[in-house]
Order: sequence, then structure tokens, then C-alpha cells
Amino acid sequence: MKIGVFICHCGSNIAGTVDCGKVAEIAKDYPDVVMAQDLMYACSEPGQDAVVKAIHEHSLDGVVVASCSPRMHENTFRRAVERGGLNRFMFEMANIREHVSWIGKDMGANTRKAADLVRAAVEKLRLARPLLPKHFEINKRVMVIGGGVAGIQAALDLADGGLDVVLVEKRSSIGGKMAKLDKTFPTIDCSTCILGPKMVDIAQHPKIKLMAYSEVDKISGYVGNFEVSVRKKATYVDWDKCTGCGLCTEKCPSRKAPDEFNENVAPGRAINIAFPQAIPKRATINADYCLRLTKGKCGVCSTVCPTEAINFEMKDELVTEKVGAVIAATGFDLFDPKAYGEYGAGRYPDVITSMQYERMLSASGPTGGHIKRPSDGTEPKNVVFIQCVGSRDKSKDRPYCSGFCCMYTAKQAIQTRDHIPDSTAHVFYIDIRAFSKNYEEFIDRAREEYGVNYVRGRVSKIYPDNGKLIVRGADTLMGKQVEVEADLVVLAVGGQPSAGAPDLAEKLRISYDKYGFFMEGHVKLRPVETNTAGVYLAGACQGLKDIPTSVGQGSAAAAKVLALFSHETLESDPQIAQINEARCVGCGKCVSTCPYQALRLKEARNGQIKAEVLETVCQGCGICTVTCPVGATQLQNFTDDQILAEVNSLCRTWKEESLR
Repeated sequence: MKIGVFICHCGSNIAGTVDCGKVAEIAKDYPDVVMAQDLMYACSEPGQDAVVKAIHEHSLDGVVVASCSPRMHENTFRRAVERGGLNRFMFEMANIREHVSWIGKDMGANTRKAADLVRAAVEKLRLARPLLPKHFEINKRVMVIGGGVAGIQAALDLADGGLDVVLVEKRSSIGGKMAKLDKTFPTIDCSTCILGPKMVDIAQHPKIKLMAYSEVDKISGYVGNFEVSVRKKATYVDWDKCTGCGLCTEKCPSRKAPDEFNENVAPGRAINIAFPQAIPKRATINADYCLRLTKGKCGVCSTVCPTEAINFEMKDELVTEKVGAVIAATGFDLFDPKAYGEYGAGRYPDVITSMQYERMLSASGPTGGHIKRPSDGTEPKNVVFIQCVGSRDKSKDRPYCSGFCCMYTAKQAIQTRDHIPDSTAHVFYIDIRAFSKNYEEFIDRAREEYGVNYVRGRVSKIYPDNGKLIVRGADTLMGKQVEVEADLVVLAVGGQPSAGAPDLAEKLRISYDKYGFFMEGHVKLRPVETNTAGVYLAGACQGLKDIPTSVGQGSAAAAKVLALFSHETLESDPQIAQINEARCVGCGKCVSTCPYQALRLKEARNGQIKAEVLETVCQGCGICTVTCPVGATQLQNFTDDQILAEVNSLCRTWKEESLR
């Protein structure tokens, strides 16, 4: 075998602490290495051309490149090797940037370690063999999970691109958090006026199948061929008959049900339509509060319904949808401010959340757009906003910045003055983070044009006094404690992952972080892709973000799917598990441990039970390899022999150094 070795300087990233020329000289003495050279930038076009040229000149059978992380440039070099006429898997990469140069400054030690890693890569490559991918047919339908603004944008882009789309939304209407907003920053334009046309487009688009009040129950399959079981929850209303007239809601005697859309600012009815612009505009019965379903009484809604749409016998229904790709756009939930006992949320009626205040500001809200104190219904003259409630606070396990709170607080402070001209708005903040186009100018406008009083400091306590709320905090710029008498306190709550996000991640077989946000494939290079082929991310499920960024990510995820489906067939990665049936004892341990359900037991020709790999499902994680008690399962290109060859090369090197 003839192997060529290339050592990358990466400018000074590697060469600053590694003698790349010396590593190349050392590599020339490794078994089967016929040439070795150092390159300034191996990933550049001249660097790749040098690799291709060396393959032809030295008739190389394999190539080792020592540079940065394989996550960044492994595919780059594999394509270069393929252009040189070799099988792309006759290539090995040694990471001497993240694993060597970036973690130490000792030139001598780093050079020796880099040489050791190159030697291990050479030993592994010596046992490699060419691998060939397989091609398979794809189903060009897409499922979008989540009907917020990101999911809506993704669905419309996909449908406009000619693909059939299934949009699954767990609530009775699409629209997400944006549908609850009165205005949007920094333009103070009507939120529903922006979102409404897109919601209508979803309902009317011939390529989009909307499944509202539904949740994903189970997902199986692989990229290009997913099978998704969707649970259509019982609404107790036949949506094919319901016209959304609202008569049932008007006559319903059960008036203590929670009104989730209006953030429980006022009690709701047991049967209701989420909001006037809801899509689909259909009624839904809350079974926990319906007198007919809980006590066997009432039935007024059934009596007054002109289309006889009420069906108290309705049950959940499971529907199977076959799709080729999935976009997760499940959004976020708001932090529960009751965790801050010193703020009195839940104890003092005049301490409310920013979203509750948003519903007060909205003309379609429970107060008709009038700001009222929940305690007595009077108009507040002194409103205090407290930022970073559930954000940037390690004590509440929320160290991250939610990103949009500074801006929506400024928007609400401006709206307060618009609604109540003689009112005063105070904002307690830690730092102002106005990071996007026209955002900083918007903050300045709140201060200068609307006279919003910004106080830099944390609030330590809120307590009632003679019908008012006393807000005690610190002004760190003035270096003193301050107290503000407030009629109404608005807590700018941060965001957190949607309830059930980790459970959905398990079903999708994708990663999520310690908080529950879905993990992208690469934070910079693959921001809307996941570690599972065919599953993409859009919006705040991946990390909290504002409306423009969510819309952009929805379009980006749609573009990725359109690119994926631009081919008639897809190519599988051959670096997957392989079963040696002669050694397999059919114990099934590999089947039970596979996170991708890529293995199953089958009956062989001789009647014995053997394990089988579903090649298109396997992601090459290697868990089955280490689980198999008899070594019957091997991971292509990462076999036990290859791994042991790497380890043995390092052990020999350390032994040789110890004898010197």
C-alpha cells in the first residue's frame, strides 16, 4: 500500500505551536508512507490540487491529512481524494489543531504529539478498504412540526417550491406566540396584520395539509422515507361541520376554564375558538371543564349548534403520514415567574407577565385593548417593567439571554404611553441588548421621545402598600437603592424550550442541550440541520430568537429540504454497522441498544436467529459494536482492528520514548 501524508500549517493556527515540517519528515519513516509534505493551507484550492497531484505522481492508494477537525473539512478532502481517482474512504484525517496546537504552547511536546496522531491515522488507513454507497428512492413529502411563524414560513416556502407539506400544530390554531402579540418591534406595526395573510395562505394552499390540535406520537424510518404517527386529539366538535360562528361559545354556561390564548387574564369557556383570526377557525371543547363530559349534564352547545357539529363521543385518532423529511419548529414556552417569590407573581394580582400585558394591549384581548389593573379594573398611571425574569440568572438555571426581552419591553413601554398619555413607564434592566437592524434606535426612541425611565439594576423585592406596589431595587449607575411606587408591574419573562421538547427529540432521534433546546449539526456551518439526516430545525426550538430570525431560519430549513429533494434518489453513507453472521449468536443486545432502531433480528437460512442491519437507517454511531459480546458487529471504516492499530501505534511510540 502507498500512503501520502500532508501536514497543514493552517497559517499560524497549527504552525504557531507545531513544527509542521518536522512532523512531515518524521512521517516519511512510517510504514507504507511513500511521501509526506507540509502545506500552508491544505483546505485551499492549491492545497487540494497538491493532494490530487501527489496521488497521480506517486500512485497513492490512500491519503492522510493532518489539519483541523474532521467536522469542518473531512468532506472537503474526501472530494479531493476522489478527484485524484481514489475511493473517498481511502482517506484519514488527524486533528492536530483542536487536539494539539490549541491546547498547548510547548513546541517540542506538540510536535511529538502531532507526529503520534499522524502515525495512528496511518496505521488505521493501512487496514481500510474502499466502501461504496448505495442509492434509494425518496418520498418527496415534508412534515413541519409546529405552526408558529417559523413553521408557517417553512411550510409556505416548501409548498411554493412544489412539495406536498403536512403541517402539524398541537394547539387548535396555528400562529404560535406571534398571534398573541398586539404590535411588533421595531416598527410598531400590527402583528396580526403581518401574520394573518400567511395563516390564510396555509389554510388555502393546495399543497399544504393542516393538522391542528394534533401531536406527533411516533416516528420511524430514515431520511427520504419517514413514517410518522400523528395523534389527532379529540376536539368533541366535527370540524368538517363547524363553521366557526361562535354561538356555542356565547351560550356555554361553564365559564371557569383557562383561556390559554389570552394567558388566563380572564376566565374562558369550556368550548371556545382560540381567537377571532384563528386558522382553522373551529371550536374546541376542553374536556376537563365541560359539564357534559365531567358530570353528564348540560349539552347547551349541542342544542344551539346550527350545523349539529358537537360530538361528545369523539375519541383521539391516530393517522400515519409518510414523508421524506421533517422540520421541527416547535417554538418555546415562557418562563414561570413564580420561581421569583420576591416579585409576588401569583400572589399579587397587579404583578403580571409581559405576555399577559400583551393581551391587555390587544384589541382582540379580554380587555378590548384597554390597560386595566387586574385587582380593581382601574387604569394604571405608573407602570414598572422588570427585565431578565428567567434570563441571565444562574440561580434559576437560566444563564442564557432570551434575546428579545429588551426589545419587547421597550415596545410595551412605548405602547403604554400611547394608550395612557399621562402615564409613566419605568424599566429595571441589567444591560440593554439591542443587536439587530434599527433596534438600538428603537431603544433611544423609547427613552427620548416617550420619556421611559430606564434604571440599571436588579429589583430585590416587590410588596403591596396602601393599594400600590412598592418596587425596591438598585440603581447601579447612581450607586444607590431606589423605590418606585407602581400601579402595575410587568415581568419581562424570558423563554425556555417547549414542554415535551426532549420527548420529541427522542422520537426524532436528534440531540438536545441541557435546557431542552434542539441541537444543530454545527453551530456555524449547519445551523438548521441536525445529527439525523432528513431532520431540520427552524425557529426558537433551536435557541431563542426574534421574529425576523425565526422567519429566516424557517426559509433556510425549507431551502435545505428543497436541495435534498432536488435528487431523484439519495446516497447512503457506507460507514455503517455490518454483521458477521458466522459469529452472531442472536442475543439481540445490539437491537435493544440501537438509538436509531437500525437493527432487527431475522431468521437465517439454517433457522437460526441473527441480527440484521437496516442500512438506510443506520447512522454509524457504533453503539452496537461495543455492545456485541462476541464481536459480530463491526463498524465500517472504524473496525476493532483499525482502532486497535491506532492504539498499538501510540503504545509503541510511548514505549520507544521511555527507552530513550
